[in-house]
Amino acid sequence: GMHCVTMKGQALLFICLLSLGSVIGQVSYTIPEEMSKGSLVGNIAQDLGLETKRLTSGKARIYTRDSDEYIELNRERGVLLVKERIDREALCRQTTPCALHFQIILENPMEFYSVTVQITDINDNAPTFEEGEIKFKISDESAVTGAKFVLERAEDLDVGINGVQSYELKPTDNFALKLHNNADGNKNVEMVLQKPLDREKHEQISLVLTAVDGGEPQMSGTMLIIITVLDVNDNAPVFTQQTYKATVTENSPKGTVVATVTASDADQGSHGKITYSITNTLGNVRKIFEVNQESGEVTVIGNIDFEKSRHFQINLRAIDDGGLTDSCKLIVDVKDLNDNKPEINIMSKSTVISEDAKLNTVVTMINVEDLDSGENGNVKCFISENIPFLLKTSTNNFYSLVTDSDLDRERATDYNITVTCSDEGVPSLSSSVTLTLQISDVNDNAPVFERSSYEAYIVENNTPGLSIFTVKARDADWNQNARVSYILEDSSVSGVPVSSYVSVSADSGVIDALRSFDYEQIKDFQFRVKAQDGGSPPLSSNVSVKIMIQDQNDNPPQVLYPVQTGGSLVAEMVPRSADVGYLVTKVVAVDVDSGQNAWLSYKLQKATDRALFEVGLQNGEIRTIRQVTDKDAVKQRLTVIVEDNGQPSRSATVIVNVAVADSFPEVLSEFTDFTHDKEYNDNLTFYLVLALAVVSFLFITCLVVIISVKVYRWRQSRVLYHSNLPVIPYYPPRYSDTLGTGTLQHVYNYEVCRTTDSRKSDCKFGIAGSQNVLIMDPSSTGTMQRIQSEKSILDEPDSPLEFHRSETVGHPSSIFSTMDSILLSTFLSSDSLFYYFTPTLF
Repeated sequence: GMHCVTMKGQALLFICLLSLGSVIGQVSYTIPEEMSKGSLVGNIAQDLGLETKRLTSGKARIYTRDSDEYIELNRERGVLLVKERIDREALCRQTTPCALHFQIILENPMEFYSVTVQITDINDNAPTFEEGEIKFKISDESAVTGAKFVLERAEDLDVGINGVQSYELKPTDNFALKLHNNADGNKNVEMVLQKPLDREKHEQISLVLTAVDGGEPQMSGTMLIIITVLDVNDNAPVFTQQTYKATVTENSPKGTVVATVTASDADQGSHGKITYSITNTLGNVRKIFEVNQESGEVTVIGNIDFEKSRHFQINLRAIDDGGLTDSCKLIVDVKDLNDNKPEINIMSKSTVISEDAKLNTVVTMINVEDLDSGENGNVKCFISENIPFLLKTSTNNFYSLVTDSDLDRERATDYNITVTCSDEGVPSLSSSVTLTLQISDVNDNAPVFERSSYEAYIVENNTPGLSIFTVKARDADWNQNARVSYILEDSSVSGVPVSSYVSVSADSGVIDALRSFDYEQIKDFQFRVKAQDGGSPPLSSNVSVKIMIQDQNDNPPQVLYPVQTGGSLVAEMVPRSADVGYLVTKVVAVDVDSGQNAWLSYKLQKATDRALFEVGLQNGEIRTIRQVTDKDAVKQRLTVIVEDNGQPSRSATVIVNVAVADSFPEVLSEFTDFTHDKEYNDNLTFYLVLALAVVSFLFITCLVVIISVKVYRWRQSRVLYHSNLPVIPYYPPRYSDTLGTGTLQHVYNYEVCRTTDSRKSDCKFGIAGSQNVLIMDPSSTGTMQRIQSEKSILDEPDSPLEFHRSETVGHPSSIFSTMDSILLSTFLSSDSLFYYFTPTLF
């Protein structure tokens, strides 16, 4: 719709709101020329319905194609002011109406409004004649009443009422002034003879022609006309046509003949000689065309530009020597050539746009103009393909560049958009301009770790503060949005916060150990690390990290059997009848390290008789390497060293006491030698003598009964059983670390099988240690407890290992009766020695 509002002063306002892509309005004002600098043109904010703060925030500005800017915008007041003095005549010459056209552009969002300021004329120019005087030669004989003489018109740069309105000729004795309108709206001024001239009276007549305009105040200009009266000139020249028409192509070269005008004169001699001239005073016709004075040929002498003038009216005059004249018009139409490229003007451009800009966001406005006309001036614009932008036509010659799809800075950080505009002339002319558009970053990418999960290794017994390894995450965003920080997520390992185990450097992602790790306590643990960027709001992702502790050989082997106690002696008994390879006992050791660090080997370090015993390198079995003889000492002391396979290796030493004897008295005879290694107080000797006396008495009393029973049973069992090997626990070597705790599993189960006389039942007993074992200890209860504790280690159920052994019962050289055991224990306890003997099943 359109409504009109009268502004203060002479301003007239037109507002047209057109519904386009962005709001586009049109406003018109009217002001007189020559207004002083800073004069008010109009309140643009009010007339467009905008707030002044929108003008400021939108960086409102005037866009004009003209090099001279006559109007300025005051954003704070929201008004248009005169910037430079406006001279309508310099700006528009004779063109009416005279107007300034420009646009007001706002950004965020981009809008533009068209403004027209019409400049009205004031009477600031007087009419002027090109020549101050004009001379005519008139023959008194031919100058009959009614003869016409064409006069030069006055030129007034003003237009309308301020232009030339009337002419006045003085004195009025012989001539009257006649005006008649032309087709082009101008007046032809003619001087008409009212009464005949008399050369004898007046040889020369002076007249004054005055031109007056209709402005306020009224202004005028004058020209002097001098008439010389001659002899007879009967005929005036006459043009063959009153109006000639011709066509010329723009940019025609100089010398191009446009047309030829012809006039004829019936007089003879000099009165019939015709001279042609161009009488135009306005415009630049005489700078572009000239007429040959004699031939009447009109040719081009200047530059013809269709875009400046589409047609010309050339006023021509033919005059004979007698001063008689005739006039005609030559209308020249200029034919357009496609000689102008389209002009592309970037009205407003944002060089940066956010990657999260919505669809159809206006990036920039483009104005295109082609000075040619018709098809030569029809322009079409397009942009490069495969970019997320679209060129939309909003109004004639205006284009808006808008986003056509989602932007992604991570895919493209900037775009070079080439806008090409072509006209429809033949051949077509085109021009192009390239816009560079930066895409600004939005935090739309979370950090991504280089791996989906991490595993790292650290050797136990590390120094606290040691850097284990580094996690790394990358963020595809830019600057602050891509600045990654690393955070250790809260979790616990066996009830302990993981933050007491490790720390993560926020900047570098380096993971440090905060404590020294012990493989035997913890073998691995897991936690999560979060990578967070510096955006607002921040984005994050996390990753699982597993730290594996690697074993160091920091534990020596531990001997489980034989038990090494401070105050006792454990002796293994070997009968003198033992063959080569007799299993004396087995050294059992474990190492809590893992892998090679727990592979154990056994070596005999020292021995009373190195030729008698050997130790299995891998199983720790102590066996005889030759037949035992009567010459071998009863007391044999072996030192076995147990080494692991670590680098460097660690070891433990175990002392094994062996008694080579068939009966207990033989042991007693050497007993004092065994105890030489211990330091006992002298007052214990008394108790030893007393204990011997008591035991001897009891021994003699029971001897007869025991021997008779023994002989009886021995005869029965001898036929059936022949083996006399004592029961020795057997540990097969294990070198794989299935449970990660060393050579042996936690659990051992040993089964001993003995058969009774009835030969009908099998009994299974779990025992720890050898069948034939001597234990000498000042406190029997303590030793028993130690043996029981070692036994419990070996006797836990569910062991996959079972060992079977059978034993011959009743062999007199290796077996004592129950009574023997009682007597021996009574005797030994008196001197802090307790004989631990597993009774034979009878």
